[in-house]
Amino acid sequence: QVQLVESGGGLVQPGGSLKLSCAASGSLFHGIYNMGWYRQAPDKPRDLDAEMVATQTKGGDPIYADSVKGRFTITRDNAKNTVYLQMNSLKSEDTAVYYCYGDSYWGKGTLVTVSS
Repeated sequence: QVQLVESGGGLVQPGGSLKLSCAASGSLFHGIYNMGWYRQAPDKPRDLDAEMVATQTKGGDPIYADSVKGRFTITRDNAKNTVYLQMNSLKSEDTAVYYCYGDSYWGKGTLVTVSS
């Protein structure tokens, strides 16, 4: 079993920045191949058309949603089985619960609220 725990969410003003972290633990015998982030409106369940934000396979190039290109950056620390999401120039429409995933496992989400 693998557990994923997100951190770093919170309230930020438009134009501000936040950095999310997600650490994986558990039965990680071969590490995690694909890690990334999805987001969902706070009043909707994750499995209802959540938006892919950023994803990166181990050793691969990152892939971003068009809505965040140039503003968000995904990075991985494979030695720590951790994935990060640096979010800059945040907009009100970035408000969501951000979910980390690693292969077939999911975290519980962290809320990001962009508001003045």
